Amino acid sequence: MDDEAVFRALADGSRRLLLDRLHASNGQNLGELCRGMGMSRQAVAKHLAILEEANLVGVRREGREKLHFINPVPINDIAERWIDKFEAPRLAALAELKRNPEGKDHG
Repeated sequence: MDDEAVFRALADGSRRLLLDRLHASNGQNLGELCRGMGMSRQAVAKHLAILEEANLVGVRREGREKLHFINPVPINDIAERWIDKFEAPRLAALAELKRNPEGKDHG
């Protein structure tokens, strides 16, 4: 996985909005994705190309239409690599607090 491409793609608010829209309704064509974006078709297409390069969006052709689908795997990989490992100590501390609510040592 190319973390740099994923981070670059996610750095832009318009691309994150496109991912949010695909998450809400997967399989949209360019025209549907352009609605309410406040930018030209060409600009949206460029953003989608960057998302495709980062493997965050996949496409499928149906006749003359090109449908776009979110690919959550790269985001999950980022979460596992960069976020989950930082959560482990906090989760261990919470588990210990549940076992020992007074914070006293057993012994």
